[in-house]
Amino acid sequence: MTQRALPTLKAPWIVGRTLLLSHAADEFLNEVTRQTPWKRARWEELLAALDAFLGEPAPLLAYTRATGAAWLRALHEDEREDAQALLGEFRAYLREWGWLDSARPVNVAD
Repeated sequence: MTQRALPTLKAPWIVGRTLLLSHAADEFLNEVTRQTPWKRARWEELLAALDAFLGEPAPLLAYTRATGAAWLRALHEDEREDAQALLGEFRAYLREWGWLDSARPVNVAD
């Protein structure tokens, strides 16, 4: 029987402090800028709005599918398409890079 290695966590360790949404957002924006620089300004605005909606400075775990959906509903209709695309990519980034697992005291599915 072959043992599979667990994926390496890519999220930075923030020792002794709560992981904030802004920590993950900054790293996400750096990654997005490398791949699609034209998205940075708009997504930076939207992530700041999400953080404010969640009670800036919001802990990362304040962002859930339910709070994301509530934030989308609170936005003006013209902003929702961009915001929905952002949330999809941001959530995928949080999972892939281990941010959600690092933020939880116990491994709980998101």
